Amino acid sequence: MSTLSPAENELAELLIESLNLEGVAVSDIDPEAPLFGAGLGLDSIDALELALAISKRYGFQLKSDNEDNRRAFASLRELSAHIQQHKAG
Repeated sequence: MSTLSPAENELAELLIESLNLEGVAVSDIDPEAPLFGAGLGLDSIDALELALAISKRYGFQLKSDNEDNRRAFASLRELSAHIQQHKAG
């Protein structure tokens, strides 16, 4: 498992907090593992809740019709990179 960058660590904390992932620690999250399905096992409702939390924290919206969403939500690392690229000043 890869080491988390500071931005990935912050996002992992947000993910755990916003989705109420009891029993999951930041250190349990592999930044390259899938967020959906076999990885953390998130579902579409989790994606909506996480998108809302990201909007509040980072100041930009992940729009449902954006073609980049599938790639951005592929893993914690991909989502963190997407946020760093698009977040408000």
